[in-house]
Amino acid sequence: MIKVGIVGGTGYTGVELLRLLAAHPQVQLTAITSRKEDGMPVADMFPSLRGHVSLAFSSPDKAKLNECDVVFFATPHGVAMAQAPELLAAGVKVIDLAADFRIKDTATFEKWYGMPHSCPDLLEEAVYGLPEVNREAIGKARLIGLPGCYPTSMQLGYAPLLAQGKPLVNESMLIADCKSGVSGAGRKAEVHTLLAEASDNFKAYGVKGHRHLPETTQGLQAIAGRKIGLTFVPHLVPMIRGIHSTLYANILPEARDVDFQALYERHFEGEKFVDVMPPGSHPETRSVRASNKLRIAVHRPDGGDLLVILVVEDNLVKGAAGQGVQCMNIMFGIDETTGLTQVPVLP
Repeated sequence: MIKVGIVGGTGYTGVELLRLLAAHPQVQLTAITSRKEDGMPVADMFPSLRGHVSLAFSSPDKAKLNECDVVFFATPHGVAMAQAPELLAAGVKVIDLAADFRIKDTATFEKWYGMPHSCPDLLEEAVYGLPEVNREAIGKARLIGLPGCYPTSMQLGYAPLLAQGKPLVNESMLIADCKSGVSGAGRKAEVHTLLAEASDNFKAYGVKGHRHLPETTQGLQAIAGRKIGLTFVPHLVPMIRGIHSTLYANILPEARDVDFQALYERHFEGEKFVDVMPPGSHPETRSVRASNKLRIAVHRPDGGDLLVILVVEDNLVKGAAGQGVQCMNIMFGIDETTGLTQVPVLP
């Protein structure tokens, strides 16, 4: 059994991790930390876990995290980097769901997250936890920086186009128009996520610049092996879960005869959590709700030179906790679908 600890389990990604790990046949939940809720049974805060999780929250100084095999950080940015060195020294693997180990360049991280990086020496070692791109490296890793929810949808949506030996689209003018439910903002109380603010409303934000932009650009350039240009505009929509990303790319003249549907199907052939849908499909966020599945549809309006890729995922599962469990499975050499075969919830 894999002994698992969770740091910061009181947020939405924390409870999602608990939901998935409690049903994982090869996991033993060992510790879950919260200073504020020390001693409170987890099921008292999250009644959905009654009968499934018997642990109580414990303060970090009481939790024996160094006795775990792997520790997940479902915490604000800056927490994992402070604790990871000690855990790694004790032989514990670390999976961070925040941004501490996503961006390789220290100056870029500090610019976008407004804090110094306390262990830049670990950035080079950290593996970016996108299994469909970095599966082999994840299998050898002891430290994972998990992708953000938006970056997961954008990178997997563009990957088949960029992973070719030569450009098929204008890679300097990629455009990502992305929408997320309010759970992407976390469980903390903020005015913009109040029901009266977010319900019956739709808005863009972060148009000037969003912290997921440098992460996504870094990932896309790693896939392509060359420089790319990306415009990313996120939106908040009045739903709880889900991301819908509409991605645009202009087809180069020399690639007009490419069968892009077949290209996507070949690229993701055998991937258990990526579903390339039939031509003409329009994937819905509810079709992936509470699952680790990501669905993609490829469109070429009027057979022209503009490619439109539609991507949907659950931001809390494939965009966070589920992808973390997928990485854990790979790291410990077990079938990566273990504990992640839940059918999406509908309606």
